[in-house]
Amino acid sequence: MSWEPGQGHYPYQAAIEAYGNLGFRFAGMSHRGSVLCLPSGMFAWEVERAEDVTLAALERVLAHEDLDVLLIGLGSDIAAIDPAIRAAFREKGIIIEAVATGSAVRTYNVLLSEDRAVGAALIAVEQAR
Repeated sequence: MSWEPGQGHYPYQAAIEAYGNLGFRFAGMSHRGSVLCLPSGMFAWEVERAEDVTLAALERVLAHEDLDVLLIGLGSDIAAIDPAIRAAFREKGIIIEAVATGSAVRTYNVLLSEDRAVGAALIAVEQAR
C-alpha cells in the first residue's frame, strides 16, 4: 500500500520502519517526501532542505499541546536552526533536537516505544545511514 502525497495524512502516530530513497515507510505503507510524525498522525511535510525549516513550516507542530520533544531530521547533515524557532518551542515547553534524519528516526522510534510525548519533523534523504 502506498501513501500518496496528495492524501498527506495517516491518522495515527507510527514508528518509522525504514527511510531512504527520498521517503519513509511506516504502518506498512510508503511515503515519498518529508514527513511530520505527531500524536495526531503522520503528515506530508513540504520541506526538502534544512533551509526550508521555518516557523511557518512547523506551524502544525506548534499547535500541539501534548509534545515534550520534537526531533528535527535535517537531511544528511546537521545545520543551524533559526533561534526564533527555538524560542517559539521553548515558550511552549517543547525541547528541540536538530540532527541528521537518520539519528532523528532512531531516537524518535525509541522515545515513541517508551510512550514519550515525542514528535518528529523528518526531511527525506536519498541514502539511509
